[in-house]
Amino acid sequence: MHRLLLLLATSSYRAEAFLSAAARLGVEVAVGSEERQALAAFTTGASLTLDFADVEGSTRAIVDFARSYPLDAVIAAEDDGAVLAAAAAAALGLQHNPPQAVRAARHKHTMRQALSRAGIPGPDFWLLPVDMDPEDAAQRISFPCVLKPVFLSASRGVIRADDPAAFTAAFRRVAALLAQPDVTRRGGDLAGKILVESYLPGLELALEGLLARGELRVLALFDKPDPLEGPFFEETFYITPSRLPAKVQATLADSTARSAAALGLRDGPVHAELRYNAAGVWPLELAPRSIGGLCSRVLRSSTGASLEELLLAHALGRPTHTWQREERAAGVLMIPIPRAGTLRAMRGLEAARAVPGVENVVPAINPGQRVVPLPEGNRYLGFVFARADTPAEVEAALRQAHRRLEVIIE
Repeated sequence: MHRLLLLLATSSYRAEAFLSAAARLGVEVAVGSEERQALAAFTTGASLTLDFADVEGSTRAIVDFARSYPLDAVIAAEDDGAVLAAAAAAALGLQHNPPQAVRAARHKHTMRQALSRAGIPGPDFWLLPVDMDPEDAAQRISFPCVLKPVFLSASRGVIRADDPAAFTAAFRRVAALLAQPDVTRRGGDLAGKILVESYLPGLELALEGLLARGELRVLALFDKPDPLEGPFFEETFYITPSRLPAKVQATLADSTARSAAALGLRDGPVHAELRYNAAGVWPLELAPRSIGGLCSRVLRSSTGASLEELLLAHALGRPTHTWQREERAAGVLMIPIPRAGTLRAMRGLEAARAVPGVENVVPAINPGQRVVPLPEGNRYLGFVFARADTPAEVEAALRQAHRRLEVIIE
């Protein structure tokens, strides 16, 4: 039986999806996480406590573990474990992206430099220290612009500024976020920098793909029908297939493939965020991971196989050519947090689930918990999933379900 090591943050939404996929494939799983598992003493070889930030030390720990429990693959479920997974796989001689390529993709400034060197269209950009006087920094850039941390994901800390006053306020807000102990601990030296990019107008899309020997296979292209113009960039709707013309979709795929090549990514999942306007395609970010949160539930094959099954099979070198996305349109709404406070209730769940086309509404935060919206927050209230014959019907179902929800926050 094959055995793989799954790097999984204890706060991950995706544990169940990956473990279920492994069970369906008949694969033995050891879980590597940053906290010791409660049953670790009774399940020898099934878990490993790792510091994802200490790549060198944790790679040694994984190599030592593999001497007793041989591994056929090392996979990261999310961003935090991506560099460690690549380094450990390289040390074990397993299939994976080159570690330096994953590091480049995880560092937004390094990524932007690599794409620029490859001649891939992109914004103007500046890397600034967090202790710089923001009023001085505002004199060195152009407007409108977007400020962002170099290592956070899901639009956390991303703010648009249209003039020096807005820039100064946004700079201080991002710097305060980067000074939070949990963020500083996660980012290390990277928490000392803020990336500023010129703002790119246009439609925003997401491409989910799989690389094999440097060749990109597009699994899905998602429309984001709500305009993402700032000042914050909270993602809400992902709907596939895209309603853009086939020629435009091909251009988006080509841009993603060239961006992956520029970074040196060759193997495994990629999740690209792109803008499209009259001037063409503009890659925003390219992550060496699959789609985040519970959103992977949107993607399944014509036979019902999950995205996680595809990713595990690929990592283990098994055939994956039969995995093709189902013909029906599908989508997800990431339920936004409207304001900070304590969540008291989310009402109307059953009414939302009763909307034709809606498959489920899944709360992600329990009543009584503190909630924080973007740009400081990093969670959603929950997820709404829908399927229908057309993307327009999926979008309509998701919007109607959202209207039926009532969120009570004190």
